[in-house]
Amino acid sequence: MDFSSFLLKKAQEGCDTGFAPKGVCEHLFDFQTALVDWACRKGRAAIFADTGLGKTLIELEWARQVVEHSGRPVLILTPLAVAAQTVREADKFGIDALRAPSGIACRSINVANYERLHFFDPADFSGVVCDESSILKSFDGARRSAITEFMRKVHYRLLATATAAPNDYIELGTSSEALGYLGHVDMLNRFFRNDQNNSANRGMYGERVTWRFKGHAEQPFWRWVCSWARAVRQPSDLGFDDSRFILPPLTETQHIIDSAIPREGMLFVLPAEGLQEQREERRLSLDARCEALSNLVTHDQPAAVWCHLNPEGDLLAKVIPGAVQVSGADSDESKEEKFLAFASGEARVLVTKPKIGAWGLNFQHCAHVGCFPSHSYEQYYQLVRRCYRFGQKRPVRVDIVSTEGESKVLDNMQRKSRQAERMFANLVEEMNHSLALSQRADFGTKTELPQWLS
Repeated sequence: MDFSSFLLKKAQEGCDTGFAPKGVCEHLFDFQTALVDWACRKGRAAIFADTGLGKTLIELEWARQVVEHSGRPVLILTPLAVAAQTVREADKFGIDALRAPSGIACRSINVANYERLHFFDPADFSGVVCDESSILKSFDGARRSAITEFMRKVHYRLLATATAAPNDYIELGTSSEALGYLGHVDMLNRFFRNDQNNSANRGMYGERVTWRFKGHAEQPFWRWVCSWARAVRQPSDLGFDDSRFILPPLTETQHIIDSAIPREGMLFVLPAEGLQEQREERRLSLDARCEALSNLVTHDQPAAVWCHLNPEGDLLAKVIPGAVQVSGADSDESKEEKFLAFASGEARVLVTKPKIGAWGLNFQHCAHVGCFPSHSYEQYYQLVRRCYRFGQKRPVRVDIVSTEGESKVLDNMQRKSRQAERMFANLVEEMNHSLALSQRADFGTKTELPQWLS
């Protein structure tokens, strides 16, 4: 083993376990072709591409290449209601994909919701794709573990999402573990530290532990992530032309309303501190917030309205003309029918929660979004991007309705927005740095010792 190989081994970067693709689909854009080529050669990879950059087509073409290479089926897992959309996309480009019956794998590409994973046997598949893979951390521990365990038994693996880890960098450990690279705990011990000086997520009194980079580890961390992931906000991040992917303007407006009802024990409305006070603030201001949001969508154009509480959804669906509500109580079939009704224009207004419908669906026919704030920047980003994505032809308007008491929630969401932007910037910088090094590297060159060691 030469010295360069020794250093690469110590870096613990993701090695290539894939194959060279053949006859990539001609309908792909140049940057999409580059991503498919890289992911096939990598074998186990993650693509963190922004909404509207064609992740579905990239996933389908990657799956088709795996099927052709291995002669065995591939399973694509999607959020609820996205499976039908994926099959329609496959039909449009002449790719053989179908909604998989329970437990039955065909020779080609099988598409199913995450909720149906337990019907399938990983031994039947040569590859698996997790669409909107950031949703994994939203599942309970048992389901997330089941998905990770399923992937471990399949040779070729692909993760795809626009929001890799918007709330905390350590969430990238979920992706790494699912792909078979460093486990979540191993990643923490290698690159991060906390005040408890251990690997726990909670302190001795149950408090949440804050992880931060070790003094030397930030750049090596991003370099390690880039060894198994590609981050793309626009084609130019990979050196390609952006002209076909310029979005119309986005206008975000915050509407701070006066709920006029101070919390119990208060003479005035004050910013809510802590989750308990914030929940009480939402409960007390529910009618006022719903009225304000409903007044903003009284026009005759499509609108997507997002809420967080069941009473909010019930009231909004009641007072907004032409609204259809997708709630947690609906069956999977009913949810899918309502999403499709809104996407096709049969329903003017969609009312639902981000955790139900904020991932994977295409609503470019809609240019108006209304919502209430939450601590999850990922949910906010995804719900906006259902409409504001490549393919949208009109300026998009986003109305955020909150009260003075929810100012801390808005501040937290904005902080996470800045953190997410920093993460993507670091990933793109290190990705391009690694590509430049690989193009210049000559590992056949003999490494010589310095004069003073000879």
